Amino acid sequence: MNVAEDESGVETSGPLLRRLRKESGRTQEELAEGLSARRGYPLEQGTVSRWENEERLPDPASRALLAAELGIPEQELKRAVQLARRLRRQGRNQTRQHDEEQDVERRDFIGLAGLAVIQPSLPLSSGRRLGADAPGFLAQRTARLRRLDDFMGGGDTYRMYTAELSATTRLVKEGVYTESVGRELRGIIAEQAQLAGWAAYDAGMYEEARRHYLTALAASKTVEDRSLEGNSLAFLAYLEWAVGGSSGIAYAEAGLRAVERDAAPAVRALLADRLAWQYATSGRARDADRALSLADEAIHDRGDIPVPDWAYWVDRDEILIMTGRCWTELHRPLRAIPALEDALSRYDDTRARDKALYLSWLASAYLDAGEVEHAATVTGRVLDLSVDLASTRPATRARMMMKRLEPHRALAPVGALLERAQG
Repeated sequence: MNVAEDESGVETSGPLLRRLRKESGRTQEELAEGLSARRGYPLEQGTVSRWENEERLPDPASRALLAAELGIPEQELKRAVQLARRLRRQGRNQTRQHDEEQDVERRDFIGLAGLAVIQPSLPLSSGRRLGADAPGFLAQRTARLRRLDDFMGGGDTYRMYTAELSATTRLVKEGVYTESVGRELRGIIAEQAQLAGWAAYDAGMYEEARRHYLTALAASKTVEDRSLEGNSLAFLAYLEWAVGGSSGIAYAEAGLRAVERDAAPAVRALLADRLAWQYATSGRARDADRALSLADEAIHDRGDIPVPDWAYWVDRDEILIMTGRCWTELHRPLRAIPALEDALSRYDDTRARDKALYLSWLASAYLDAGEVEHAATVTGRVLDLSVDLASTRPATRARMMMKRLEPHRALAPVGALLERAQG
């Protein structure tokens, strides 16, 4: 909502900043450069644009910089921000009952993806007979659904994933098909159950996640797909870590054993780095280092085993990210920071959830290294990227960082960040 004035004619922050910038004869890029010089580290033109469009409201530290750069009293800008915030809240209250219908952007995105999620329209040979082309059809649909996780949180995707899983399960129960087709269909059920479990986990629904992961594990064992079995076990290991369970290492070790070397390099790399995470979060630095070495070796392997679609996202950057996360958990910032910064330099903001999460570990590593101000700056980026995400994890990580930064509140960047978070 971008309301230029209230009834008394007072401008909100967006129009005020746009007018003052234009009166100063500067572009958004030039204003961003001036602000960057004042604060000593880069500010992007896109941030100025979001302020002017009121997609974001300037936090207290930014208001002070803007007031000095544009030559206005800081209190005037503060009043304009307060007005914008009040009008935004009023708008939200008025439209809350229509939120589902008016969520146009998300609905359009799903529509453009071409997803008829609730009931598959399968090519049937006759009646309920499923032909040899049915598994390929469902595999393509599942692959398209899987890509949504790059841009959307589990709170957005869970219903879609569970609807697709239910529809496929019903087809397998009611359909008529050959043994080979049935085997492929059950493998797809395992993949879809993993997707549903991941979305539930991302949305903080841990019991639902466990139920889906166990379904995936059973299905993958039925079809004797060792890679899918290993991945199901790795998912269970990650869930154990999240809920404070004691079986995480056992699950992750079993997952890696399930594939040994008879799997695509990306799959072996994924399962090794999931094991490294379990070791790192248990304080076993030497074991974590060894597992990370296995993951790095695997991802550089030019093996000829095809990569399954469910591992399409596993690449060298993923291994770098996990390396940085592990060393952060082990409080070894000099090893964590280079790996995280290297990988994050290639992460686009459209992958907001993942980038926010990984930046939170970078912020933690900087704090361990004694770079408190920089930790606060990176945490600010976590907050920026976390807005409106349908995932519980970035917010949880941000709260953890706020708690760690609290003792340093007297430092201006930290105080401004904490005030922003509380506002």
